[in-house]
Amino acid sequence: MTIHIDAAPGDIAETVLLPGDPYRAKWAAEHFLSDVRQVNAVRGMLGFTGFWQGHRVTFQGSGMGMPSLSIYVNELIRTYDAQTLIRIGSCGAMQSHVGLRDVILAMTATTLSSPSASIFRDVNFAPCADWSLLRAAAAAAESHDVPTHVGGIYSSDTFYDERPDLNEQMVRHGILGVEMEAAELYTLAARYGRRALAVLTVSDHLETGEALHHDLRERSFSDMVEIALEAAFAE
Repeated sequence: MTIHIDAAPGDIAETVLLPGDPYRAKWAAEHFLSDVRQVNAVRGMLGFTGFWQGHRVTFQGSGMGMPSLSIYVNELIRTYDAQTLIRIGSCGAMQSHVGLRDVILAMTATTLSSPSASIFRDVNFAPCADWSLLRAAAAAAESHDVPTHVGGIYSSDTFYDERPDLNEQMVRHGILGVEMEAAELYTLAARYGRRALAVLTVSDHLETGEALHHDLRERSFSDMVEIALEAAFAE
């Protein structure tokens, strides 16, 4: 057990999928896993472990933002020895050719700051995805005929952003979308020698103002989970 996860030793699988919303963790576990049981409920941040096609998997909510995700990923790695960690969540598109419901596979994650930023001093560390996961996720997305984009994203530490000038530079430099967690996930994975990837569904568009209805978000989330699971266990 840890401060934020009350799972017993052995309750957490080596492969962990991390939606920000704990109720998405519950939904995904119920729809994709067999022999499911709840393994965490501390502070309502639900976690579930079960089996997908014979492979043991945990879905664990990580909360919103890099500080929250950092807590859960540190504990999942350091106490429960998680080896593969895949963020599954939504993002806002920043490029005109990226559409609603498209999937973004984050090859790199740019950020202004993160919980890990202070340890690098003057170095601008470049967090990136695990290549084997990225390659497998791209192949899975193609096999499911899901519109997919691979490239850099921006992990923001603010949701209600008041820096339009910064967004303009992200767009100018080809950043595909914005979310709030992946840069810290990739940094922690690098620190501890683990595999990490962010598989993201575009739920809204910063340029057009479009946004998905709740029902469509759920359907798109299903595509994203399938891609993440296939990537995690690709041979």
